[in-house]
Amino acid sequence: MAFALHQVVPISAPQVKRMSRWSSSRSSRLDSRVFAVSASSSTDQSLFSMPTAPILLPEGPWEQIPGGVTAAKGFKAAGMYAGLRAKGNKPDLALVTCDVDATAAGVFTTNLVAAAPVVYSKHVLQSSTAARAVLINAGQANAATGDGGYQDVIECSNAVAKLLQLNTDKVLIESTGVIGQRIKKDALLASLPKLVNSLSPTIESADSAAIAITTTDLVSKSVAIESEVKGTRVRVGGMAKGSGMIHPNMATLLGVITSDAVVTSDVWRKMVSIAVNRSFNQITVDGDTSTNDTIIALASGLSGSTRISSLDSYEARELQACLDAVMQGLAKSIAWDGEGATCLIEVLHGNCIILLNLYALNTTLPNFRSFQAAVYGRDPNWGRIACAAGYAGASFHPNELRISLGDILLMEKGQPLLFDRVAASAYLRKAGETHGTVEIQISVGNGQGRSQAWGCDLSYDYVKINAELN
Repeated sequence: MAFALHQVVPISAPQVKRMSRWSSSRSSRLDSRVFAVSASSSTDQSLFSMPTAPILLPEGPWEQIPGGVTAAKGFKAAGMYAGLRAKGNKPDLALVTCDVDATAAGVFTTNLVAAAPVVYSKHVLQSSTAARAVLINAGQANAATGDGGYQDVIECSNAVAKLLQLNTDKVLIESTGVIGQRIKKDALLASLPKLVNSLSPTIESADSAAIAITTTDLVSKSVAIESEVKGTRVRVGGMAKGSGMIHPNMATLLGVITSDAVVTSDVWRKMVSIAVNRSFNQITVDGDTSTNDTIIALASGLSGSTRISSLDSYEARELQACLDAVMQGLAKSIAWDGEGATCLIEVLHGNCIILLNLYALNTTLPNFRSFQAAVYGRDPNWGRIACAAGYAGASFHPNELRISLGDILLMEKGQPLLFDRVAASAYLRKAGETHGTVEIQISVGNGQGRSQAWGCDLSYDYVKINAELN
C-alpha cells in the first residue's frame, strides 16, 4: 500500500484520560495483568501472565471497553506457545481472524531490507482489498533471509488458508524477533491446528494474542473503544508490540487494528495512513527503524453503520477520530514501554506556520540522546531542548522560540528565564519514580500548526537489554 511517509497532519493537543488502573505507584501500576495459555500440547498447559500497559487515550466522545482486537463485531483471536522463542514459555504465535471479508489496509516499514512477511503482505494488499486473517509470530524476524525466508511465509500463509478454508490471498503475515533468522517453520506449522481451534471472540483470547506478539516488551498493549458514527455504535480495537528500535516512519512495531465500521477500501486505506502518521509515526525510543514494522487494519462492516465512501464526510471524520485515538493510545504505550525507560516524554509543538516544521521537530527532539539521558538523570537542562529544536531542520527565528517543562516556563521569545531548578528537577524525578509523563511544550512561531510526539528517557538498562538480546 502506498502512503505519504512524510505527510504531517496537524492535530490539537488533547487532554489525556488515564485508565482507572493507572496509579502513582510503580508497583500498583503493573498489578493489572492478562493471562495466556502457554502450552505446546494439550497435556502440558500453564498460565502465562504479563502486566498490561497503561493506555493513555485522548479525550473524546468514545468509551473505552474491554476486548482489544476482538471487541469489534466479527473478529476472533488466539495466542499460544509454539516453541518459536529461543527460551522461555511465553506465547509466541497469534492469529486474528474475521468472519467475513474485511476491508484491509496496511502500513509498512520504510527500511529497504524489508522482512519477507512485509514484502509478502504488501504484495497481497496491492492486488486485494480484503483480508480474513493475520498470523503473527515472535522469535524470528524472518528478515534478511533470502528466497528461503520468503518461501517460508508462503507455506505458512497457505497452511492458515487451508485450515480456515480461505483463499490464500486472504491471509496476511507479521513477524518479529531476531533479524537474520528464518521462522521455525516446522514448529509453527505443527501448532497451527491447535491455534485455529483456539480462536474465540473472548477478551481472554484477545489478551493471549496481545501477549504472543511481544518480544522485549515488559507489558502487553491492547485497547478498544466504542463510539457513535452517524448515530450507530461502532467499535475500534487493536493490539501492538514494540519497545526498542522505535523511530518515526514506523519502527520495530507490529500492530493489528480491527473495526466493525462500514467503509470503502480507498477511504479506509487513507484513514489508516492518516492515523498512523498521527500516532506510530510520532514516537521514538532509540532512532532505529526496523525491517519488520507493520500495521494491518481490518474493517468487518458488521456494525450496520452508514457506509463511508468519502473522506470529507462527517461520518468519516467521526471514524477517523476513533482510529486516531486507538492508534495514539497504543503508540504512547510503546514509548512508555521503551527499553529501560522510566518515564514517557510527551512533546507538544505549537504555533508552527509550516507543517514540515512540525515533522522536523517531532522526529528530532524526543530522539535527542543527550536530552533523553538528561531526563533520566533528572537534569532540567533546557539548553539541550533548544539545541535539538535548532538542528531539527525546522525553519524559525530564534527569537520565536518558547520552551516549558510541565508548568515551568524556561524560555520566552528566545530569551532564557530564571526558573526554580529544584522544582524542575523534582518534576522529572517524580515522573521517573512513578513511570509517569514528562511534558515538554515548544512554540516556534505565531501560526496555527500543532502536533505531538512521544518518546522516553534513556537509561543504563537500554544498553544492558540490547547487549544481552539474542
